[in-house]
Amino acid sequence: MGSPPSLSRMVGYACAALGAAFFSTKAIFIKLAFEDQLDAALFLAYRMIFATPIFAAVGVWAYAVRRAKGLPPVASRDVAWAAAMGFLGYYVASAFDFAGLEFISAQLERLVLFTYPIFVMLIGAAFYGQPFTAFSVAAALVTYIGLTIVFTADLPAGGRATAVGTLLVLGAAISFAWYQILAKRFIVSLGSALFTSIALTSAGVFCVLHQAVFGTGSFAASPRFLWLALGCAIVATVLPTFLLSAGLARVSAQAVSMMGTVSPVVTIALAIAILGEPFTVADAVGSALVLAGVGLFTFGDSRAAKPSVRKEEAAADLPAGGAPP
Repeated sequence: MGSPPSLSRMVGYACAALGAAFFSTKAIFIKLAFEDQLDAALFLAYRMIFATPIFAAVGVWAYAVRRAKGLPPVASRDVAWAAAMGFLGYYVASAFDFAGLEFISAQLERLVLFTYPIFVMLIGAAFYGQPFTAFSVAAALVTYIGLTIVFTADLPAGGRATAVGTLLVLGAAISFAWYQILAKRFIVSLGSALFTSIALTSAGVFCVLHQAVFGTGSFAASPRFLWLALGCAIVATVLPTFLLSAGLARVSAQAVSMMGTVSPVVTIALAIAILGEPFTVADAVGSALVLAGVGLFTFGDSRAAKPSVRKEEAAADLPAGGAPP
């Protein structure tokens, strides 16, 4: 006998919230690892070395299920594009994001990265003729007023480093926004499990090559650094990916996106408790405005979404806005 619909929805909300919370621990793992070795490329490589085999195994399983159901063969073109999306959305964005964390606090990083839905809106309007709405314009203004407050509060202490780190993380947000826009058609054709597997496996390969070619070329690391990379791979990468998928199976994409607003809150709390980062009144006001802006955008977007689009996304098992790298 199946679970009552209300219970299923509650489980979906819980999975979505836990997934967002686990994703938010990424910056904490990175900052702790940087205490041993300040090497973003090396940490990113080890994160993907530990996570990629799991995603590859999921891809093999998803492909076997696809064949068992008698679905059409996977087109090599779709596989190539999924790999390219992994390069853009999880390698390029992660490289920018991890490098940014060498310069700025975990709190500021999460707030800047959390603005990617606004960039999705801006890119959609600039290149695809998607109209602005009152909600989206208001959301963008509120979000960037909040970011400006936090940035201005952190600038005197960090100086040039704060500016460089913020620009790097903005690069990550923009890269991930492009991924969100371009990836949809390939998620529809491949299914979310197979697409995610191909994209993340591709990203894993590029992350390791990045360290070998553009990094130091060395993979030497302390045991603590490796344990933190493993924790980041499992707790902040693999587990939240599956939790968000479980949430999407039970509640709408818009609901999952709204649950994602817990992510910066969790990062801020952990950064204060574990890393000892300061949290001023300006940080509190700015953070509240960023959360309000992204929440306003998500609410307005969910109201504007057409029922047919929602059904299409549900049928394709689309990741609701995905998860930042």
